[in-house]
Amino acid sequence: MTATSSSVNINGVDKQALDATIEALRETPVLAKISFALNSEWLDGCHQRSTTGDLHQNGEVVSSRTASYVLESDEPAALLGTDKAASPAEYILQALAGCYAVTYATNAAVRGIELSSLRLEMRTDVDLQGFLNLDDAVRPGLQKIRIDVHAESPNSTTEQLQALTEAVQKRSPIRDTLANPVQVVTTLVK
Repeated sequence: MTATSSSVNINGVDKQALDATIEALRETPVLAKISFALNSEWLDGCHQRSTTGDLHQNGEVVSSRTASYVLESDEPAALLGTDKAASPAEYILQALAGCYAVTYATNAAVRGIELSSLRLEMRTDVDLQGFLNLDDAVRPGLQKIRIDVHAESPNSTTEQLQALTEAVQKRSPIRDTLANPVQVVTTLVK
């Protein structure tokens, strides 16, 4: 759907298009099934490059998405990388920050909350003993993600922003992915 000149934008979100999308998904739930794709190639050492693939909705390629994006990752020199790009851990924080921004903006728009600013301070910890197989009792993944949310609104109370923050934690797809087990299937293809 495209926005019309009479559409109301709240937080940069076309409220009329958002309402129409919600209604369309209520009427046809299979349209809610979305698949993202990424193709990755190792370059050298800790450096890799990925390119976004097709977006699918209900099993069909979304032809209106014609853009493709290149993402690279590396590790800092202190972690045996060459510091040519953000680290995978930083990409996880970025993915969560991006999803939080979308979830805040849209959920606030649904509630009629106008955000004048939204800033996230994010930190995470990892213990390399698990990654380097030095201690089987140490999980190789991230230990904890801490987020300080700085949200301001000209038309809502602190209580409303707190309720919005609680809704974001329940509705963010990337937070849900990180906070709950997700099936990851890895297959060697020769």
